[in-house]
Amino acid sequence: MPIDRPRTAWQKQGYEMHSSSPMTITFETPDQPDVIALIAELDAYQDSLYPPESRHALDLASLRQPNVLFAVARDGMGGAIGCCALVFCSGFGEIKRLYVNPLGRGRGVAKMLLALLEARAIDANCQLLMLETGPYQPEALALYAAAGYQRCGPFADYTNDPLSVFMQKNIAVCTIDRKSV
Repeated sequence: MPIDRPRTAWQKQGYEMHSSSPMTITFETPDQPDVIALIAELDAYQDSLYPPESRHALDLASLRQPNVLFAVARDGMGGAIGCCALVFCSGFGEIKRLYVNPLGRGRGVAKMLLALLEARAIDANCQLLMLETGPYQPEALALYAAAGYQRCGPFADYTNDPLSVFMQKNIAVCTIDRKSV
């Protein structure tokens, strides 16, 4: 007997993600209705895992700042299925708000979002990426570890919190001295 699962807001709006659907990732503004709904899903998910004092999310106004790149993944019908931000800080870039709707998971969307932001950070001569996530998000921890991020201590204005996991990745481009090869 099939399991009767509650329909998500995306399914109610008619969005379905199919493995054959083409996907696009572009830099966009976060203040679009479908992106706002996606961010609301992320907030609801994190609210179910962590108390407010352990959540360090950026609001829409912060995501629209000139030092922020905001990427949106869209399915073949144009619906927002994933997002991620890169905040350029003094001396490093911070990955924020990486989220993929459950209908888009298992297709490498998060990995592609992260890779795009890493490439853009390299283009901007940013050599270090940092992030904060939580211990109750094993999929996120696995994604970041597989992408080469390593655990580190608190950075910027973060404090040591048992509900925070801090990670970093050096993305400095290595050059090869052809004379020594």
